[in-house]
Amino acid sequence: MSHAPLNITLNSPDQTAALAQTLAPKLGAGDVILLTGDIGAGKTHFARSLIQARLGYAEDVPSPTFTLVQTYETGDTNLWHADLYRLTSPDEVVELGLTEAFEDAICLVEWPDRLAELAPKSALSMTLKMTETPGERQLSLSWTDDKWSARLRDLSFD
Repeated sequence: MSHAPLNITLNSPDQTAALAQTLAPKLGAGDVILLTGDIGAGKTHFARSLIQARLGYAEDVPSPTFTLVQTYETGDTNLWHADLYRLTSPDEVVELGLTEAFEDAICLVEWPDRLAELAPKSALSMTLKMTETPGERQLSLSWTDDKWSARLRDLSFD
């Protein structure tokens, strides 16, 4: 069952980071977040903030634009950060091992349209859009798996 999208205005990069830090401890093995948005919309900033929150320290978190996938050990589970911008076929997703990671790791996926039918049905979809106001982003969250309803209910990022 599809839930009504949750729309949030993020007034600054700090609010984007705070949202990621709030969501980070609620994630576990098998959770997938699909990050959509134009270049510069804040996908990597969100992912970097979430990864640093899971790690518990300010690790240098590079964008995986050229490596395609970066993996991190975050306590009880691995976290995969994938940037699929350069992929040309969903077959490459399987070759990267990403479909297996969907089952037993936390996965943050930028440019998830490259997944095509391989996108997990239980994923949380996040779309970031720039607004006319510098630094402000419009975030839309959508999901079908009920587990996200409880996790997103008390999101705060003040």
